[in-house]
Amino acid sequence: MEQATPSAPHIPVLLTPILNAADPISGHWLDGTFGAGGYTRAILDAGADSVIAVDRDPLAFEMAADWAQSYGTRLIQQPGVFSDMAEFASNLDGVVLDLGVSSMQLDLAERGFSFMRDGPLDMRMGQDGQSAADIVNEYSAEEIAEILYNYGEERASRRIARAILELRETTPITTTLQLADLIEKCLPRKKTGQSHPATRSFQALRIAVNNEYGELYQGLMAAEQVLAPGGLLAIVTFHSVEDRMAKRFLQSRAGTTGNANRFAPELQTEKPAFELLGRKAISASEDELAHNPRARSAKLRLARRTDAPAGRIDAKSLGMPMLRRDR
Repeated sequence: MEQATPSAPHIPVLLTPILNAADPISGHWLDGTFGAGGYTRAILDAGADSVIAVDRDPLAFEMAADWAQSYGTRLIQQPGVFSDMAEFASNLDGVVLDLGVSSMQLDLAERGFSFMRDGPLDMRMGQDGQSAADIVNEYSAEEIAEILYNYGEERASRRIARAILELRETTPITTTLQLADLIEKCLPRKKTGQSHPATRSFQALRIAVNNEYGELYQGLMAAEQVLAPGGLLAIVTFHSVEDRMAKRFLQSRAGTTGNANRFAPELQTEKPAFELLGRKAISASEDELAHNPRARSAKLRLARRTDAPAGRIDAKSLGMPMLRRDR
């Protein structure tokens, strides 16, 4: 749910190819990132018997109150994180994961996700646990730089970390614009068409605050556990690390990674748990981009569950960035 602009309404990204892959839609589904409810409503309207709507943000369910009741017991609201789906779901016909921050969270300055609006430096999707302010005011320069580089691919991570420590010696960093201004002063002036200088750093802090890569890793394995044979897994990503993790997971669990050395003996592998629906990620069509520009960076990967037993995969093999404090 990335790349929404503060004024743009939430429009589900790459919804049509998901619905097409599942056509005809029926049975029981799980929307692991409920947000504004776009995927859930579309899946229910297309014929699903029920959808378990999962979100860690209580605001998502508050905002759905006006329309959720029209679906009755077909819509099951489940507060929490999608990595825990195996605790409340099983034998599903479909799982949809739309990763990132939702437009409604960006719209609210008080949530602290946006560098375009002033608000408390928060970034917590679940409104509990440590905030972005806790990280920038309490972590060491090395730890902050590691987060910015590994999670945001920010090349100036050490320069920004040093500036953060220098400022916080005299003034706590507590607001979004305070941090955005600091980052902007550390980097060259942006050129026309370039993203805001704070984009990568804010992304990195948000990922760290919400453990997004850990959630994705655990959620992918949980989806394998809860999907029934023939069930569809749809993963929408918005940046390269998430897409790489999804791609490697599906390739590994579909048994399509192949041998690195063509002269080596064929490895004996377990029965594939997924069948890939296309080897390449699906991008938004020109028509979708015309109606929803935020879909430009989105990629969709689809796979169908086989009847093989669920297994496990090591996080490192997915290319998941790891911080020293988490190892």
